Amino acid sequence: MCNGHTCASRQDQVDQVDQVDQFNRCITSQLIKWFSNFREFYYIQMEKFARQAINEGVTSAEELAVGRDAELFRALNMHYNKANDFEVPDRFLEVAQVTLREFFNAIVAGKDADPSWKKAIYKVICKLDSEVPEIFKSPNCLQELLHD
Repeated sequence: MCNGHTCASRQDQVDQVDQVDQFNRCITSQLIKWFSNFREFYYIQMEKFARQAINEGVTSAEELAVGRDAELFRALNMHYNKANDFEVPDRFLEVAQVTLREFFNAIVAGKDADPSWKKAIYKVICKLDSEVPEIFKSPNCLQELLHD
């Protein structure tokens, strides 16, 4: 029923599938870690800049704007896009501005006295999430991005 060559080929296929599964789990784990670190740095910067604005005398969230020339944008961009390989979408700036204003309003209202005060902000911001661009879903993502 099973000659040595056929069984070895099947075993090789099983081993390859196992290696691919292990690789995919590793990549997925790394992506989760990377996005978690991104999110943590992002929110740390938002809180820092909101508190800085309050200390500088800003009294209304509407005074806060995040544009490409803003110090907050530069801090985020330098951390994640040092070589400016990617053009940051305008939608990111819009969401960053909403986030900054949410932090500002929460701090001004004294909500930061509650240990879980940021959860309400996270709920607002997660509703603003966009779909992952198709290019990032491609197995040749890096090559495609480097050629653009």
